[in-house]
Amino acid sequence: MRLRRDRARVYNVSVPEVSRFFGIIIRMFSEPGSPHHVAHFHAYYQDGVGIFSIDPVEMIAGSLPTRQRRLVEAWAELRQEELRADWERLQEGRPPAPIEPLR
Repeated sequence: MRLRRDRARVYNVSVPEVSRFFGIIIRMFSEPGSPHHVAHFHAYYQDGVGIFSIDPVEMIAGSLPTRQRRLVEAWAELRQEELRADWERLQEGRPPAPIEPLR
C-alpha cells in the first residue's frame, strides 16, 4: 500500500496537473534538459488516455471517448497559448501555471 502511494506521489510531481474539467484531467510531463517529443499534453478520462499535440491541436496517441476528445480539443484550441507557455516552463525546469478549465 505504501509503495503505491509513493509511486502516485512521484507520478503527480513529475507529471503536473494543469487543468481539470468534466472529469478530464490534463497533465504535462516534465523532462528538463532532455530531448522530448513534440510539445504535447496528456488527457485522462476514466480508463482512457489521449496524448495531444499543442500545435496543431490533435490527438497523436491513445484513445478517449469521442465526446471527451472533442471537449479536450475545444479546450486546447482556446488555451493554446497558455499550453505553449506551460510547455516552455516545464522544459526549463519550472512548474506550469494552472490553466482555466472548460466551462
